[in-house]
Formats: sequence, structure tokens, C-alpha cells
Amino acid sequence: MPLSCVISLGATKDMGKMLGGDEEKDPDAAKKEEERQEALRQEEEERKAKYAKMEAEREVMRQGIRDKYGIKKKEEREAEAQAALEANAEGSLTRPKKAIPPGCGDEEEEEEESILDTVIKYLPGPLQDMFKK
Repeated sequence: MPLSCVISLGATKDMGKMLGGDEEKDPDAAKKEEERQEALRQEEEERKAKYAKMEAEREVMRQGIRDKYGIKKKEEREAEAQAALEANAEGSLTRPKKAIPPGCGDEEEEEEESILDTVIKYLPGPLQDMFKK
């Protein structure tokens, strides 16, 4: 058989595979695929275990810093604030009063007066006299 026939025969087999023809089936393909999936699962579990261990080490370090400087976790602070609100509201039949932030209340009247004075400055002389009386 000439060499060109051998090449064309091999080429036609490959063309048949590319066009969706019958492929040679590996008898151990299912077993190999199962082993591959198991290896992937095992690698994923090892990765998760590694990162869980690293996070636990970080948390130990964080807790050491919190203890050293007297810092509380955000959850602990929120829990204490909630407990304080509940303790204050225990004897009350209504919801707890909201705290008036600093800078609110009586100071608003003074601020309004200063705004009025500012506006009066820009008025002509006779109008200023009318508002000052």
C-alpha cells in the first residue's frame, strides 16, 4: 500500500470523528471519570479545611488583640446596647423615648434669631428700623 493511501485512510477516520461519527469508546472511561470527580471533591474538601484552619488562626489572633486593648466585638457591643434598651423599657408601657441629639431643642430659636438678624442687615435703613421695633 502506498504511503498516500495510508495517510488518506487515517485522515478519513479523523474526519468521521470530527463530523460526529462513531468514536472509539474507552472501556474504563466511566471509572476514570469517577476517579477524577472523586479527586476534585477531595481537593475541594482539603482547600476548605485549609481555609477554615487559617480563619481560626486569624480569629485567635484577633481575639488576642481585642483582649490586649479592651476592644469588644461588634456583635457584643450591639447585644449590650440592645440589652440596655430593653432594661430601660421594662417598666414602660410605651416605646422608649428617642434621645435628643446635641444641638437640637432650645438652640434652634437662637439660630433663627441670628438668621433673622442676618437678613435684616441686608435690608435698606428704613426697613431695618421697622423690624427692630
